Amino acid sequence: MWRIFKKVSLTQWILISMVLGVAFGALFPETSQHGRVISNVFLRMIKCLLVPLVFSTLVVGIAGHSDDLKVVGRVAFKAIVYFEIATTLALVVGLVAVNWARPGDGISLPPPGAAQGEITAKEVTLSSVIEHIVPKSFFEAAATNDVLQVVWFAVFFAVALAQVKGKPREVMVGFFDALSLVMFKFVGVVMLFAPFGIGAAMAYTVGHSGMGVLINLGKLILTLYAALVAFCVLVLVPAALWARVPLRAFLRTVREPAMVAFSTTSSDAALPDAMERMIKFGVPKRIVSLVMPLGYSFNLDGSTLYLAVASIFVAQAAGKDLAIGQQIALMLTLMLTSKGMAGVPRASQVILAGTLVTFGLPLEGILLIIGVDELMDMARTTVNLVGNCLATAVVARWEGEFKPNEHGGDSAPPSIHPPPDVTGAG
Repeated sequence: MWRIFKKVSLTQWILISMVLGVAFGALFPETSQHGRVISNVFLRMIKCLLVPLVFSTLVVGIAGHSDDLKVVGRVAFKAIVYFEIATTLALVVGLVAVNWARPGDGISLPPPGAAQGEITAKEVTLSSVIEHIVPKSFFEAAATNDVLQVVWFAVFFAVALAQVKGKPREVMVGFFDALSLVMFKFVGVVMLFAPFGIGAAMAYTVGHSGMGVLINLGKLILTLYAALVAFCVLVLVPAALWARVPLRAFLRTVREPAMVAFSTTSSDAALPDAMERMIKFGVPKRIVSLVMPLGYSFNLDGSTLYLAVASIFVAQAAGKDLAIGQQIALMLTLMLTSKGMAGVPRASQVILAGTLVTFGLPLEGILLIIGVDELMDMARTTVNLVGNCLATAVVARWEGEFKPNEHGGDSAPPSIHPPPDVTGAG
C-alpha cells in the first residue's frame, strides 16, 4: 500500500484532494466550513516564506550576478513593456467579451444605499498608486506581505550592495544566496501539505457558496471564464510561440502552481513554487527573481480583465450604456489603477469600487458580484499566475538567455542554480 501511495505524484494528490473537497463541500456544507482552518494554516505557511524568498533571490539576482547595473535596468524595462502590452490586451478582450455577451441585461440591482457600510468606495488615483509603491518601513511591508514594497526595498538594497567592493559584498551576497537555497527547500517541505490545504479550501468554497449561486449570475461567470480562455489563446499562446517557449513543457511546469492558485484563490500561495519551477524550466534565476515579483504588481492579466468585465456588467445592470469614448476612458483608468492592486485587502473589489465611483456607476452592483466573486477569483488568479510565469520566459528569450528544459520543471535536477554560462551572461 505504501508503494502505491509513493507512486502517486504531488500533482495527482492535489487533483484527488480537489475532487474530494468539492464532494465533501456539496454533501456536508455546514461541516465543511470548519475545514477552513486547514486551508488558512497552509496559506500562512506559504506566506511566512514569501518575503525572505523574494528578498533573497532578488538581492542575489541584482548584486550577485550583475556587475553592470544597466543590465538590471534593461531587464526591468523589457518586463514593464511586456506587462503593459499584456494587460492592455487583457482589457480589450474583457471589454469585447462583456459587450458581446451583455451579462448585465435583465439583472436587478439591490436598492440604493444597500452597499453602504459593506463596501468602502475610495477613488484610486495615480498618485496613491505611486505612493503605495514606497514602503514607510521595510518591516511593515514584510509583516503585511506587500510584495511590491518588498521588491522596491530589495532593488534599492541590491543596487547599494552592488556598489560595495571586496569581502563585505561577498559575505552579504553569500548570505542571501544561502538564504534563497534554504527558502526553496522550505517551499518543497510546505508543498507536501498542499493536498490537505487545497482540499479544505475547495470544500469551504463549495459549502459556503453552494451550487445555487451559479444559476443567478451564471452568465457573468461564463462570460469571464470564456474571456480568460480567449485571452490565453489569443495573447499568451502567441507570446509563447514568439518567444519559442515549448508549450507542453511549459504547461507541465506551471500546472501544479496553477492548481494551487485556482483552489486557494491566492497568488501568494503559488508564487514560491512557481519561481522554483521556472528556474528549473530554464529561465535564469536573476530574471525570475526580478520579473516574477514585478509581475505580481504590474502584470495581473486575469484581474485586469475581470475589472473590465465587472465594470461594464454593473453599467448594463444599471441600464446605462457607456459610449465607446467612455469605455476607452474606463480602460485607460483601469490600466493605471489596476497596477495598485498588490498588497490591498480584497484588492479587486477596492479597485472596482473606485472605478465605479469615478464613472458615476452604482456601487450596489458590487453586492451582486460578491456572491460569486470567489468562483471568478479562482479563474483570474490562475491566469495571473500563468501569465507571470510566461513573462519570465519571454523576457529571458528577449535577453537571449532562455535555455528551456523540454521535460518541464517536474523532472529537472534539484539544483536551483542556473549553469555558469547563463548566470554570468549579460
